[in-house]
Amino acid sequence: MTRKRVAVLISGRGSNMAALVEAARAPGFPGEIVAVMSDRADAAGLETARAERIAAVAVPRKDFSDKAAHEAAMIAAIEASGADLVCLAGYMRLLTAGFVDHFAGRMINIHPSLLPLFPGLDTHRRAIEAGVRIHGATVHFVTFEMDGGPIIAQAAVPVEPDDTPDSLSARVLAAEHRLYPQALAMVLRGEVAMDGSRAVFSTRS
Repeated sequence: MTRKRVAVLISGRGSNMAALVEAARAPGFPGEIVAVMSDRADAAGLETARAERIAAVAVPRKDFSDKAAHEAAMIAAIEASGADLVCLAGYMRLLTAGFVDHFAGRMINIHPSLLPLFPGLDTHRRAIEAGVRIHGATVHFVTFEMDGGPIIAQAAVPVEPDDTPDSLSARVLAAEHRLYPQALAMVLRGEVAMDGSRAVFSTRS
């Protein structure tokens, strides 16, 4: 089996990246994490990647005159890694249409809510304030609409009556660490693909 190459983009500790790295150790996993990249040189996840002997690349935003120059450098770094697919794992920059289009159908993201509910930030507080009883996480293809791309997979967790944003966040994060590797494997195996605004699922092996 030829394993596909995956680059992971982070801005911080990269706990979802670490979950992907752990999953990719399994002999039957259809991909390998070949590079971890960050817009911040001090992102803790870069050290995690180095400890795993994975190429860790910092492309700090402050080193570039504008957003376009920074994104061009990030695209060049991704292409240099030979990545077939890009995973956003806590990459905290809004992406331009040009960046998204460059990787259309080849870039996925994990978001801490059951989209389309609660796109954007501060999802756990918003879920509690809205009074929902079920919360969770979503893996989706990336489009220019923030957190609006076709949904690949979701995981649900209960919202307990005494939950705080922190306790709910911890429960969702545990679900994320299980969900993201499963969803990535589905994409790598060709079981789901982006077709315009839809995710198309296939049962082929």
